[in-house]
Amino acid sequence: MTPTPPPSADAVLAALRDLQAGDLPTHGGRTLAYVYDSGLAEADALGREALAMFASSNGLDPTAFPSLQRMENDLVADAGRLLDAPEGFTGAVTSGGTESILLAVLAARRGAPHVTDPSMVLPSSAHAAFLKAAEYLGVRPVVVDVDPGTLRADPVATAAAVDDSTVLVVVSAPSYAHGVVDPVAEVAALAAERGIRCHVDACIGGWVLPHLDDGPPWTFAVPGVTSISVDLHKYAYTPKGVSLLLHRDASLRRGHLFAEAGWPGYTMLNSTMQSTKSGGPLAAAWAVTRFIGADGYARLARTARDATLELASAATELDGLHVVAAPDSTLLALATDGSCDVFTIADEMLARGWFVQPQMAFGDLPATLHLTLSAATAPSVPEFVTALREAVEAARAAGPIAVDPALAGMLTSLDPATLDDAGFAGVLAAAGLAGDGGGIALPDRMAPVNALLDACPPRLREALLVGVLDRLSRPTPGPGPGD
Repeated sequence: MTPTPPPSADAVLAALRDLQAGDLPTHGGRTLAYVYDSGLAEADALGREALAMFASSNGLDPTAFPSLQRMENDLVADAGRLLDAPEGFTGAVTSGGTESILLAVLAARRGAPHVTDPSMVLPSSAHAAFLKAAEYLGVRPVVVDVDPGTLRADPVATAAAVDDSTVLVVVSAPSYAHGVVDPVAEVAALAAERGIRCHVDACIGGWVLPHLDDGPPWTFAVPGVTSISVDLHKYAYTPKGVSLLLHRDASLRRGHLFAEAGWPGYTMLNSTMQSTKSGGPLAAAWAVTRFIGADGYARLARTARDATLELASAATELDGLHVVAAPDSTLLALATDGSCDVFTIADEMLARGWFVQPQMAFGDLPATLHLTLSAATAPSVPEFVTALREAVEAARAAGPIAVDPALAGMLTSLDPATLDDAGFAGVLAAAGLAGDGGGIALPDRMAPVNALLDACPPRLREALLVGVLDRLSRPTPGPGPGD
């Protein structure tokens, strides 16, 4: 049989474009989560060129690719100047905010070897990556409720939760879910008094807040802050994925440096979770940050901040909608008055060409819409407000999503710990989501699915979504490349 020749490069690129056609847009400012758009086409082009230029370079060995170590040191120095780092500070480039957080927790855990059952104290608003770190690294999370009036970390409750097992206290600048900055100074002071590390998660705010004129202190200028994480692929507008983890001094970083010579190959030496690291994202971040510069970032930050305030003001004028907390940065959370639901609003917004992120209810907090505003969104705020008004009106006319009582009863009877593949298949069938070949058939409008998940206890929701991820990430049937 004559072998089938492989497709041409043009054909492969055409196939990629076809696949990408179903994705959310990454530019244009209409996707208000997951992606960040400066609106600077030249910066984007430069980042892509640098990404390709260094895509095959490997950060595993700094002596083999010294350019990568130089660029990493430059980026850490840039962040140090921005975040008021003292003399002697250190840092590392990571793949994203989650890796930065994992390393901060690891360093704190290994920096207190005398603690046999290490724990960390964090507000309930802290990013879920800290809970992931807790599970991966065996650090017990002690979650403290936020102040119900401000949604910020509660210093008094935090102090009460700290004990001899605490190796780390966590605050956010700002919190992802609600966009408010925690009282870093108060929390860092109580941590310092007990000789405990204090990490500021500024992954989403670290490249914005320093350029704004107001707001509470949160950088290394605050005594007691020992480490800060800040993502460059967010508001530094660099290609994904690049984050930075900075430590007040070199001794605090040693806990996540790793060396291993106990095997016959090369001596493994790493500063992060990864060994092999593509130089592409690092080079792209280096290039874009130099191209935009400090003054450029200040302009972009103020543009995004002004757009956030404009949108928050407009949202308060819409019947059925309100701002959950006055935003401290460029994140906004909106909730309804019960006449409609945020899940339907999200669907209606998507139908109008805008992606907004629904967030499930948590404790006494209602389900919300999360909006991340980039600089590129600013010119379109009036258009966004018009779409939001129409979406809220449509959602109010439809009324809140009603969850089928029989299906809800079935779900509440499930035990998340014992939900197996067969049980999950039954859930899919009952919910009308079963696809061909054991897959999932997701509907065009996700409001009924999100409302159903919102009605589930958190642990059951986790189990169901793990099942969804499992079904979505299975091999695609059919011929392979060149077949």
